[in-house]
Amino acid sequence: MAAANWHPLTWMSHALDCQLFGLNAAAHHADSVLIHTANAVLLFLLLRWLTGLEWQSLMVAALFAIHPLNVESVAWVAERKNVLSTALFWAAIGAYAWYARNPRWKRYLVVVALFALGLMAKPMVITLPFVLLLLDYWPLGRTLGSPPLAFAAQPTAVSKLVLEKLPLLVLSAASAAVTLRAQRLGSAVQTLDRVPLFSRVENATVAYCLYLWKTLWPSKLAAFYPHSAADLLPWQWILASLILIFITVFAVGFRNRRYLLVGWLWFLGTLVPVIGLVQVGGASMADRYGYLPLVGIFVMVVWGVNDLQKANGWNSRLISGFAVCVLIALSVVTYRQIGYWDSEYDVWAHTLEVTKANSFAEDAIGSALTAPDVAMSEKNLEAFDSERKRTDEAHLHYQRALAIRKEMARDKPSAYLPDVAFTLINLGNLERNASNNKEASLDYEEAAGIHTTLIQQKQDSLPEDGAAAFANLGTLEANESRTDTALVHLSNALEIYRQLAKQNPAQYLPNVADMLNDLAVIERGAQRWSDAQRYYEELLPVRRQLAEQDRANVPSLAMTLNDLGILYGIENRSDEARQRYEESLKLYQQLSAQDPGTYKRFLAGTLNNLALLYSTEGRFQESRAFYGQALSIYQDLSRREPDTYAADVARIEARLNELDKKSLSRSAAR
Repeated sequence: MAAANWHPLTWMSHALDCQLFGLNAAAHHADSVLIHTANAVLLFLLLRWLTGLEWQSLMVAALFAIHPLNVESVAWVAERKNVLSTALFWAAIGAYAWYARNPRWKRYLVVVALFALGLMAKPMVITLPFVLLLLDYWPLGRTLGSPPLAFAAQPTAVSKLVLEKLPLLVLSAASAAVTLRAQRLGSAVQTLDRVPLFSRVENATVAYCLYLWKTLWPSKLAAFYPHSAADLLPWQWILASLILIFITVFAVGFRNRRYLLVGWLWFLGTLVPVIGLVQVGGASMADRYGYLPLVGIFVMVVWGVNDLQKANGWNSRLISGFAVCVLIALSVVTYRQIGYWDSEYDVWAHTLEVTKANSFAEDAIGSALTAPDVAMSEKNLEAFDSERKRTDEAHLHYQRALAIRKEMARDKPSAYLPDVAFTLINLGNLERNASNNKEASLDYEEAAGIHTTLIQQKQDSLPEDGAAAFANLGTLEANESRTDTALVHLSNALEIYRQLAKQNPAQYLPNVADMLNDLAVIERGAQRWSDAQRYYEELLPVRRQLAEQDRANVPSLAMTLNDLGILYGIENRSDEARQRYEESLKLYQQLSAQDPGTYKRFLAGTLNNLALLYSTEGRFQESRAFYGQALSIYQDLSRREPDTYAADVARIEARLNELDKKSLSRSAAR
């Protein structure tokens, strides 16, 4: 589980891209485009196979391929899960149609396997069992009393069709449970205190109609739509409810046109997992959520126009010309929409242009400005051609986000104060990077105070943000030698990270390690050896675990072993000090062989520590050997960087001279 999601197949697809193309973004994007293209082709082939109608199937597939609402799913590489899961969704439907022609358990297993893979790509395909029931009604014609259809399947009782879907429903239930757990661990699921049930129902009703409207008139498309339930007027959700009821009655009333009811229920049903009844994140809707559901609307419109043309004797060339004009218009809008995804900065700048009071976008564009190398295009960098300009602009956006969130928090503090704390942390980071430590401290203190207040009042908070506020504040104080307050705040951060790591060790154990290390360093600097040792001893098994999971953590393990060895040496625990030094030495030797430019100096430092330990034990020969190795490394480093390492060379030479004197003195005494 990562990023508040469980989609291992999607992670594997990203990992494969990295193996093949490294971090070449163009190649990753190209893969998403290829999968989307394959999805459009698969949709066409499926519809033509199931209905026997070529031109209608082609039109639906064309609308799916070029509709502007689908830009987000393809242009945003992180939405690989959307295009990949849909490919498996189409494959599962194809396998099901194959099974429906000749129901055999081996064929059914293929459906189950493809559905399981789809869920492992993105759990939104959880609705497949219900979609298959709709397809049984039309166009498969598997329900009793179905009219003769192009796809010849054996009619079956509805009860049997439902029972047939039970294994798939079990998979759906398991996927829902795993997904909810992952989202809760990632603090993505909003509580009822924050977004009440009635507000969710209001927003869901309006969102359904907005998806319909943006399908027909795709304008003002944004990467993030703020949750609008708090601002909805009664007439808005009432009107939206009436529209949905009217369309439902219309589809039922014309049930002899089965595609109307199937298309409408397809749209309503496949949106259920993301319509906001279980509110994940702070968005009211998202363009990417329409990727699969809008197919139902496309079917309704295309098949409906075809029937109207036949019933009214409309000129088929005129209808074809109109269809081409629609596709051209959508292509133009799609091309323009793709341009807004040139960079992270462009995405959020456009989002701010087409939405109101969007604190999320204000925060996001501020973060983009602070990471220009990865989040801004050359065009953006020309407009903000200095770090000062980018910092000032980021500060402006963070302040706007803060103002919006504080205004919302006045009415619902428990719901929006966590967001206020989040923006304060971003502001603090910006101020700290600009060396405005006083302003940064004030931001961190306010954010930490919000977290403490919410906990005291037993209200929902975002614990990781509280931990970040305490950690950043403590680090800032430690750098300014305010050790007493730094210890308090770092300890608070450590306690939160410990609790988070119990639920999600993969994500939060590194934070636990960082806090333990910072606390140990402060205590060691204050010469409180026992306290420093306590933190280092708790830190060591954490470092070992992290190093076993990822070799990138080996340098931190080597450093911790060395630091703990120093403490044991101070307390005359020679055997334990030697054990830690020797283990650290082996790790640094391995690291130096791989990257001498980075790790030779650390290897020399550990050799020096071992030499000093043996010297204090009167084992001068062993001490001299380790000093000699350290001196050789420092001399080599000094030839390249004399200003940095000349003092180390002189120090080791002086210690070797002292060893010679001690050796002579011992020999004379004998």
